[in-house]
Amino acid sequence: MVVDLLLIALAITLDPLPIMAFVLVVASVRGARKGLAFILGWVTCFVAVITLVLLLTGGQPPEPRSPPSTFNLVAKLLVGVSLVAYGIHRRRRPGHDRRRPPGHDRRQRPGHERSRGGPVTSEPRPPAPAPAPGHAPDPDPAAPPRPERSSPLTSRMDRGSAGAAAGLAVLLQPWGLVAAGATTVVSADTSHATTWPVLLAFCLLASSTLLAAELYVVFRPAQARSRLLRLRTWMQNHAERAIVAGSIVIGLWLTGRSIYGLA
Repeated sequence: MVVDLLLIALAITLDPLPIMAFVLVVASVRGARKGLAFILGWVTCFVAVITLVLLLTGGQPPEPRSPPSTFNLVAKLLVGVSLVAYGIHRRRRPGHDRRRPPGHDRRQRPGHERSRGGPVTSEPRPPAPAPAPGHAPDPDPAAPPRPERSSPLTSRMDRGSAGAAAGLAVLLQPWGLVAAGATTVVSADTSHATTWPVLLAFCLLASSTLLAAELYVVFRPAQARSRLLRLRTWMQNHAERAIVAGSIVIGLWLTGRSIYGLA
């Protein structure tokens, strides 16, 4: 149980989608307070799921080869197969690999046009006229657009409350991995003193990335927001692969463990 829970917690904390949303939360107005609310909503889900499972099992794992034990292994097997299928589906869907091939550039170089037969030289553009005194020069249409200062999503985060941030954390839970954790907690024996530290470690590890970002914002607010936003931009280009890899790896692990237990 310990290894399974820690692997699942590691996959949860490395899930890029909640991290990307959390970065927008802490980068908004009163971001530290909203980030704390996000983390509280995030951890509350884990505590609620673990409490519900322990109430159903009475804190005692089912007897081996008993109907409840077999049912739990079948449920874990279904969760594992579902995670593998989900990862393969995301891997095969169109637009999975959004990285451009080397040397590809949407903007054509000045004085060249692309065609099927290769680059064709075109007439150079005439120089732009000098701006009149007292007037700002017109922007170059060929120049890349300047980044906007704020996006509609950022503005929405600025207007959002701490309660909305906590609700967002509930919506962004990787519920497939949480279900995998729930089927693993069924084997927890609360009569052993080591069970509670393991469950606590699961909650902390599954929230460690968010906790680290929150502490960074609290102690280094000036530097944290810009760096976290750059991290979010980087994660946007790698999120799909991380989700696919995490789903398939954890799914195969749970599937193998379940088949071994049923054999």
